[in-house]
Amino acid sequence: MRVVILQPGFLPWLGFFDQLRRADCFVIYDDVQYTKRDWRNRNRIKTQAGAKYLTVPVINRGRFEQLIKEAEIDYGQNWVYKHLATISANYNRAPFFENYFPVLIDILNSQTKYLLELNIKIIRACANWLAIKTPLIFSSDLNISGSSTMRLINICQHLKADYYLTGDAASNYLDKTLFDKVNIKLEYHGYKHPFYRQLYPPFVPYMSIIDLLFNHGAESLAILSNEKILESED
Repeated sequence: MRVVILQPGFLPWLGFFDQLRRADCFVIYDDVQYTKRDWRNRNRIKTQAGAKYLTVPVINRGRFEQLIKEAEIDYGQNWVYKHLATISANYNRAPFFENYFPVLIDILNSQTKYLLELNIKIIRACANWLAIKTPLIFSSDLNISGSSTMRLINICQHLKADYYLTGDAASNYLDKTLFDKVNIKLEYHGYKHPFYRQLYPPFVPYMSIIDLLFNHGAESLAILSNEKILESED
């Protein structure tokens, strides 16, 4: 059993979905502190001028310890229309734009109260398009305590994990010896970002998954998993 535990992001990048496809069980880490100016509420798309951020405004409740699942979307700003207009302007000529954009319109117009709800709707839709069937569960539903590394281990043990797959940056703070003591193998993702065709050269990596989907459609999973290698035109 391979477990991944990640905070949910807005329009996540390719690496998020590569971890999702590799996991047997994917835990949405939603009951930890919400951090501002982070990937929880923003991501990047490719425009003719380069990368551009799309950000979902969040209501500031004045609580330092606001959890991810508690972050509410601010609809006082006209961000939905602006986001959809920006996506359309930059991708309407992409070969698979019409396959996915109508669903994004419905999701962004769904007026979800919480950012978590919006992010999960997008993640589920993209996973479906990519034919990734890994089950999602929420850490807030598990009622498992612990701090830092120990809470991750407790979640893994609860799910009977043999492997814990995490991002490379986690090597800076995770205590591997604690995983060794409970016979859980710690794996670092080490994601190799693929090249793929974008509308506007030069190629810019680390965009939202929708950049890949709009440009490559059904072959997107093979590309993000590096099963299909495309040659750079540079």
